[in-house]
Amino acid sequence: MSETLEQNLRSHGISRRAFLKYCTTLASLLALPPSAATAMAAALGKAQRPSVIWLSFQECTGCTESLTRSNSPSLEDLIFNSISLDYHETLQAAAGTAAEQARENAMREHYGKYILLVDGSIPLGHGGAYSTVAGVSNLDTLKKVAAGAAAVVAVGTCSSFGGLPMANPNPTGAVAVSDIITDKPVINVPGCPPIPVVITGMVAHFLTFGALPETDLHKRPKVFYGDTIHDRCYRRPFYDQGKFARTFDDEGARNGWCLYELGCKGPITYNSCATLKWNEGTSFPIQSGHGCLGCSEPGFWDKGSFYQPLSASTWHDIPALAIAAGAGVAVGAVAAVVSRHRQDSTSQSPTNGEK
Repeated sequence: MSETLEQNLRSHGISRRAFLKYCTTLASLLALPPSAATAMAAALGKAQRPSVIWLSFQECTGCTESLTRSNSPSLEDLIFNSISLDYHETLQAAAGTAAEQARENAMREHYGKYILLVDGSIPLGHGGAYSTVAGVSNLDTLKKVAAGAAAVVAVGTCSSFGGLPMANPNPTGAVAVSDIITDKPVINVPGCPPIPVVITGMVAHFLTFGALPETDLHKRPKVFYGDTIHDRCYRRPFYDQGKFARTFDDEGARNGWCLYELGCKGPITYNSCATLKWNEGTSFPIQSGHGCLGCSEPGFWDKGSFYQPLSASTWHDIPALAIAAGAGVAVGAVAAVVSRHRQDSTSQSPTNGEK
């Protein structure tokens, strides 16, 4: 009999107390009630090491880089040291025939139970010939592997929304995972790259409850994408006071004023960057002095200049922006309100595999 996740953790010197502490932290991150930590510990502890298959298509490896740069020890380490990562082209030791055989074995032995993680968009042009592995197109591989998956997690903006490969004129015919897979629960974890704990949080949630969490209109988990960057940004008080940096090296920039006038898309971008941050919680782009690019939003790559404020961009094509143009701070406020309305009015319930 295969060892359980709790037994595996114990063999690595992780105590029951530490495991419970982890579950409490994860429940908090997922916005679950305190009682959920106990249920999570019980479910995860009894679970055998789940099989995970990771497919990489049209991507830059940034999503994998993000995951491998998580701080240690971390929630990510705890989860990814306790699953059976049976296939990952970048991280696995095997190559060639041995690598492909490992994936086939995992699919056969865990059919209907494994979790599929995908990063990168899928090219449809010329029958998928723009990107192949072992002579097989990304499109065919995705369909084959997804058929036996319990759930699919689209990691990064390319797999979630098409990403940079889809940018005009989209020569390869790139599309998102959810454009192909419509008969399985799919959850998007966008970002360029995404935050590591969001990836592992989705895996842990599915293992615990047998379902993916509530999502918004773009299939993003609302626990991590329910607020805009602007909602939680530490520079928000300066925005409310009308204090904006006008260049990247003026007095406002040196004093940490709001970057809205420099093109920050925080008011209409949903993500947890301002709270979870990066590099052991050290910083995030706005804290480092650069405005948000909106990389967790669909189509961010074709929405005009990153360095023009919302009033001069085509983001979301919000008609109210034209009315508010010239009103300064009001433009960002209108964009945030309209974006919030769209987010709240089109959310989706948790899914357990049913369409």
